[in-house]
Amino acid sequence: MKLYQTLESQLKKEPNYVSDNGELKKWVVLNKAQNFDEELIELLLKDETIKDYFFKEIAGVTVFNQNLFIQFLEQKNYLNDSYTQYKNKVGLTIDGKYLKQRNEVALVWPFKDCVLEGGQSREEDKREEIFFNEILAQDEITQLFEPKVLTNAKVFDASTGSAQVNEQTFKGFTRNAELNKKRGLPEDTITDNLIIKGNNLLALHSLKQEFAGKVKLIYIDPPYNTGNDGFGYNDNFNHSTWLTFMKNRLQVARELLTTNGVIAIHCDDNEQAYLKALCDEVFNRDNFINNLVRVAKTGGGHDSQFLAVEYDYILLFAKNIKEVVINKLEVDTESDAKYRLQDEFVNRRGKYYLRDLDFIGNYSESLDYPIEISPEKKIYPGGKFGKPNTWRWSKKKFEWGLKNKFIVIDKSKEKVYIKQYQYVDNNDNIRRRKVPYRALIKSINSEGAKEISNLFKEKVFSFPKPESFIKYLFDFSTHENDIILDYHLGSGTTSAVAHKMNRQYIGVEQMDYIETVAVERLKKVIDGEQGGISKSVNWQGGGSFVYFELKKYNQTFIEKIEEAKNTEELMQIWEQMKAKSFLNYNVDIKKQDEHIEEFKALSLAEQKQHLCEILDKNQLYVNLSSLNDSDFECTEEEKQITNDFYGAK
Repeated sequence: MKLYQTLESQLKKEPNYVSDNGELKKWVVLNKAQNFDEELIELLLKDETIKDYFFKEIAGVTVFNQNLFIQFLEQKNYLNDSYTQYKNKVGLTIDGKYLKQRNEVALVWPFKDCVLEGGQSREEDKREEIFFNEILAQDEITQLFEPKVLTNAKVFDASTGSAQVNEQTFKGFTRNAELNKKRGLPEDTITDNLIIKGNNLLALHSLKQEFAGKVKLIYIDPPYNTGNDGFGYNDNFNHSTWLTFMKNRLQVARELLTTNGVIAIHCDDNEQAYLKALCDEVFNRDNFINNLVRVAKTGGGHDSQFLAVEYDYILLFAKNIKEVVINKLEVDTESDAKYRLQDEFVNRRGKYYLRDLDFIGNYSESLDYPIEISPEKKIYPGGKFGKPNTWRWSKKKFEWGLKNKFIVIDKSKEKVYIKQYQYVDNNDNIRRRKVPYRALIKSINSEGAKEISNLFKEKVFSFPKPESFIKYLFDFSTHENDIILDYHLGSGTTSAVAHKMNRQYIGVEQMDYIETVAVERLKKVIDGEQGGISKSVNWQGGGSFVYFELKKYNQTFIEKIEEAKNTEELMQIWEQMKAKSFLNYNVDIKKQDEHIEEFKALSLAEQKQHLCEILDKNQLYVNLSSLNDSDFECTEEEKQITNDFYGAK
């Protein structure tokens, strides 16, 4: 207890750690501790009792025991408003440290022209794909999330049907004030559809300034960590990398959602449980909506070790579940077989079936009255059964129903019925029958593959999702003109469906096929292609989208490294890197050259990994702050689109 009092007293010497009511801001201190804040450590070192408990002398160096300090700070006996140490300790860990407390960033670069298997993947040699995964520490990412310079802007619209360079056609982003006013967004919000080429983590951070709090639905189909996508489940490092990879992107994705927004994340059994726990931390478990189960294939599975798996999952989380409204499905009552009878009101009320006016329920005297079926005969609810039966309607409502022909009296059976109509309720008001969408859905992958094959006359993707599945998500979670984001764009299914359903969309993809597949697909959509959901939504073509890229710097070298076929090509790239790239601050070029023979003795994959590792990740793309730096050679066109996008005056 003495340590608790001593620590609290010492921490309260810093005004920024104290609330207006004099209580210690525990979470401020925790955040400082997690980031080895110099101000906090200096304050702790000033008290000998605290120093003796939370610090250790090693080889003449004073070392802060961060884990011990955080654990102590989180214990119940420390602050009255804290959770118990056990409740706080439920969560995902990496190397004994809770994921939510870690600040690392996972960047991923694929070798070769390939994509992440399990979501949408290229056909070529997918089982042999190699991915380089790197986790960056906090001190390496100081500029990583800064907005990036934009380049190579093109606009595609119904009038041109083709792309032209930006100086000829791109004159600035559209900001439709009237549309934005209708959907409750700032009037200067960009209303163009956007397709962005670049690292999705950095693209998300670049989108924040313009689209934070504006995206209604995020749908992603990320790598599944199958062991064939570079995130091998059985490899602890890769498993932790996958979790970090997802966490980094989900955190910024959450910032982009509207308060009533929804994120839908596709996954399978390899990571479903871990992904749910991760999302519980990022979005808060109270904001979990549901887990959709999708039947993705039928038949097959004869070579399965245990059970044939025919399904995958879509996790649904809200930004704030108290504000989310999930649309309901309108039921076509016309096809309901129980509506068989009709009368003179059929055109307005539809067909009907008969429903007993009497029922067994909670007895009410006001619902227990005689109905005259002839001058000599009166009946009561339940007939011979008597109480506790009652009529469903009050006497006044019954008289109204009799007058308006909602009531049928069968004298022979001494029964009274209500006409239950298709199109009107029991007050003669037009009704639409709505039921919740189902959490179990059937959406076969082969349908999506067929849609792509029909568009391109060849099989370009293995597992594109069917357009009908994406429409299903849109139907229950969005309305027209809502903004949709997919930052694992793949073949472009999400954007294609959004275009046909009049949703504004943003798609992000790093791979080169964004231009040969996704962009080309959207051009076909503009031209009025009739595949997928086109007929069901009466798609006739039209519309537009803007394509642009994050301006590369070190990323250019990474791509050259990926494409290199042998050591000789890598040596040429190394010479270019020495002259033009930004290397990590701790890279000694002279020592690298002194050990070049050791480098050549490595496998080609190891050589590529090493060259990628020594590049400064803060300079993958050109930062907005470097827009006017002559070293980065930004053109006037790049300055125009960049300033326009970020709202610079």
